[in-house]
Amino acid sequence: MASSYRAPEAARDYVLEEVRRADRDRFLATLFAPEQQRRDLLALLAFDHELARTRAVAREPILARIRLQWWRDAAAEATGAGTPRAQPVVESLSETARRHALPLQRLVDLVDVREEEIEGPLDVVRAGHALADLQLAVLGVTSEPTRAAARAVAAAWLMGEGPERDALLAESRALRREVDAAVLPILLPALSLGDIGAWRKPLAYWWAARRGRY
Repeated sequence: MASSYRAPEAARDYVLEEVRRADRDRFLATLFAPEQQRRDLLALLAFDHELARTRAVAREPILARIRLQWWRDAAAEATGAGTPRAQPVVESLSETARRHALPLQRLVDLVDVREEEIEGPLDVVRAGHALADLQLAVLGVTSEPTRAAARAVAAAWLMGEGPERDALLAESRALRREVDAAVLPILLPALSLGDIGAWRKPLAYWWAARRGRY
């Protein structure tokens, strides 16, 4: 049975503002999820953001590994039964992980792929798939076409412009008729990978969500 741990309201507020500041496009997309799932998606995005910025805040490889080990240990606490460390992202992640009984290994997969990035390029496919699988667990969606679309968008999000990204977006959009509409909050950011002005994004997301497109 999942734990009933509840993160402090201050932790939830911190996570919301942090994702709004650091990852505005994906933040906007979460607004189309029901409130509880929105909080859970934001917790995952905040966790992902903390891992992604490791190379920027810890330029020495040994320091980067120490930082990622801290997050690996925090993930173990988040999926455990005790009181997690008093850090807002960890507290919010703990609530999310315990509510949905997220397996520790799924969280560790995100940490591991960022550790590999210390010495080389990021494996964008593995990183995208790891996050998408966690998001799908939070949204309670298990269909294979939906999983394929979500994984494709998540991997494309981490790529620069080019034919490989275009192919992934085309792959995800080819599955539109089979995709569960509940996952639109993690698919809508695909719109931001096209030619769309920042001021138009909220309206574009709203219109696309109404039509079930991304």
